[in-house]
Amino acid sequence: MKKRFITGALGLLAVSGAAMAVEFVNFDVAGAAGFEDKTEADADSTGFTFTDVMVIETTPVKDQNKSGTCWCFAGTSMFEDEIVRRGGKPLDLSEMFTVRQCYLGKADKYVRMNGATNFAAGGSIMDLPYVWERYGVVPESAYPGLGYGEEKHVHGELDAVLKAYLDAVIAKPDKRMSTAWRKGFEAILDAYLGEVPETFTVDGKSYTPRSYAESLGLNMDDYVAVTSFTHHPFYVPMVLEVADNWLWAPYENVQLNELKAIVDNAVEKGYPVVWAADVSEGGFKWPKGYAVMPKERTSADMEGTELSRWVKLSDKERQEKMYDIKGPVEEIEVTQESRQEMFDRQETTDDHGMEIVGIATDQEGNRYYKVKNSWDTNQIYDGFFYVSEPYFLSKTLSILVNREAIPGQILQKLRN
Repeated sequence: MKKRFITGALGLLAVSGAAMAVEFVNFDVAGAAGFEDKTEADADSTGFTFTDVMVIETTPVKDQNKSGTCWCFAGTSMFEDEIVRRGGKPLDLSEMFTVRQCYLGKADKYVRMNGATNFAAGGSIMDLPYVWERYGVVPESAYPGLGYGEEKHVHGELDAVLKAYLDAVIAKPDKRMSTAWRKGFEAILDAYLGEVPETFTVDGKSYTPRSYAESLGLNMDDYVAVTSFTHHPFYVPMVLEVADNWLWAPYENVQLNELKAIVDNAVEKGYPVVWAADVSEGGFKWPKGYAVMPKERTSADMEGTELSRWVKLSDKERQEKMYDIKGPVEEIEVTQESRQEMFDRQETTDDHGMEIVGIATDQEGNRYYKVKNSWDTNQIYDGFFYVSEPYFLSKTLSILVNREAIPGQILQKLRN
C-alpha cells in the first residue's frame, strides 16, 4: 500500500506500517510565525475568514522537512511552550536528540521481537515523555542532527539503511546474533545525526542531557495521553493499537464529549495540547489553512439543473466536487459510534502529530482549533491552520496534555 504524505511530513506521524511505501511530497513550506489574541486573519481566496478568539504563546514554527518525525516536533513544541507558560524563557530544543533515542529503543524492541513489531520513523505522543525522563534533552544548538550534508532533515536514506541493517541482524546468518549489532546501529546514527554530546554549555553553565532536563522544571508524570474509543472500557488505561505506539504506552480513555472538554479547558487556561490525527481526508486543506469534514451531498439535496448535472458525474467527480470548498460548509454530525466505526474500518488512520494552540471562529461563527504544524511557514497562515470541531471529533487519534488542564470531574473518573 502506498500512502502519500506531505513533508515537513508524524511531520507526518509519517511512516507507519512495515509494508507501506511512502511518497514524500515537500511543499518546501520558511520563517517564524507570530500572532495575537482576537486578530482577524485576512480574508482570502479560500472563502474563509478566521478570527482568533484565544491563542497560547508558542515558539516559532519549525520544519521537519523530509522526515517522519512530526510526533517529535509536536511534542518538543509543546514542552517548549510549557516552559514558557511556567515563566521560563523561550527555548529551541533538539528534536533529533529525541529521535535518535527512539530509534535505539525501537531497534531494541524490533530485534527482541525478531521483527514482529513496527520499526519506522513514526512515533507516538508518549515518546517525548519517555525520552525526556530516561535520557534528558539538549538544545538544538548542541544537537541539530544534520551530519549528512543537508541543511534540512532528509531521512529517506537513513530510514532505509537502519531498517535494512536490523533485518540483516534478525536474519541470524550465523545462527545467533553477535554482541556487536547495537554498536553498529549506533554508528549509523552517529554518521547521519552526529554523536550525542556528553556535556554542553548553556549560558555559561555545563550540563549533561539529564541535568539540563532537570533544570527546565518539567515533571513527565504531569503529562497524560488521552483518547476516546469504545472497544475498550472508559476510564481504564488502554493501549492504543496503532503501529507507531511502539512503546505500547497506556492512554486514558474518555467519552468523546470529555475529550473535547479537555482540549477546550486546556486552551482556555493557557495549556498547549499535542494532537495526533488523521490528515488524509479530502477536507484537510493544508495549503489553504483549514481542515473540515463536509457533509456528503446526495441527489436528495438537489433539484432542477443542479440535480441533472449531479447525476451525470462519475463517483470520482462527485468526490472532487464535495471537497471543492469555497468557504464554511455544512459538516457531518459526529457521534461516539460514528467515530468508532471510522477507526474500526481504518478510515481514520494514525498520520500526523501537531499542536493545538488556540481557538478561533469563521465568519459564520463556526468554532475551530488553531493548530501549529511542523511543515515550515511558507503557507497562508505562516505554518498554522484551523481545524473544525467536526474534523477534530472524527479524526483525532489522541492528545497529550498536562493533567492540570483536565477538568476536575473528568480527572476524578480517571483516578478511580
